[in-house]
Amino acid sequence: KFPVMGVRWRSSLTLGEKEQVNGSSAAAAGGDNKREDGNKQVVASYWGIKGEEVKKEDGTPWRWNCFRPWETYQADLTIDLKKHHVPTTFLDKLAYWTVKSLRFPTDVFFQRRYGCRAMMLETVAAVPGMVGGMLLHCKSLRRFEHSGGWIKTLLDEAENERMHLMTFMEVSQPRWYERALVFTVQGVFFNAYFLAYLASPKLAHRVVGYSEEEAIHSYTEFLKELDKGTIENVPAPAIAIDYWRLPADSTLRDVVMVVRADEAHHRDVN
Repeated sequence: KFPVMGVRWRSSLTLGEKEQVNGSSAAAAGGDNKREDGNKQVVASYWGIKGEEVKKEDGTPWRWNCFRPWETYQADLTIDLKKHHVPTTFLDKLAYWTVKSLRFPTDVFFQRRYGCRAMMLETVAAVPGMVGGMLLHCKSLRRFEHSGGWIKTLLDEAENERMHLMTFMEVSQPRWYERALVFTVQGVFFNAYFLAYLASPKLAHRVVGYSEEEAIHSYTEFLKELDKGTIENVPAPAIAIDYWRLPADSTLRDVVMVVRADEAHHRDVN
């Protein structure tokens, strides 16, 4: 279960699985992860500090370390898939054609490998909310004024996109060069978006809005491939069932439906 050659990231492991990993690591280190009384001490926190014990509503232990029960929700599937912001101003057109030009190499590279396409898409989609939230946070500090709730909105958007990635990592196995591509694309996009947001927040949000329109299109094509049987409709990952509060017998198709609904919400916000 280690992040080697595309298996699984530690951040998407359940707490029970992390205990096994931590226990194995402690044994390999000669028992460094033990208390003075000789009993093993399981530390599930990134900082090495044991966190509070979280439970579900039914009293059973919460299995996840990458999100908490109060961060879960049920997606609103009543979305308008055809909604489109017609570019009118120069900035609108610049944002629109920038996104359109970036879609072409993505189509060529991934073609119909929609699982890996989604993985790549979400590694980029989680960047704008964090960059925007960070810059608004700094602006609020400099000007001694409130943000109108936008800091939390943008950070929640970034977290939601990150959970999309944690989910699709369970159903796709990206190749080594695709992982390497993530480093390159994210590095370039982060800095480009950072500068764009400093120059014009409106342009930056328009780029996100049009990117989400393209994401909706990609997930719609993903659903078509699932319906045709080209892609196997496997059971939904446990992390997706808990995060979106899906029925226990949900499938990959159900997951793609709620992810697409999330993207439509982000499109409307931006």
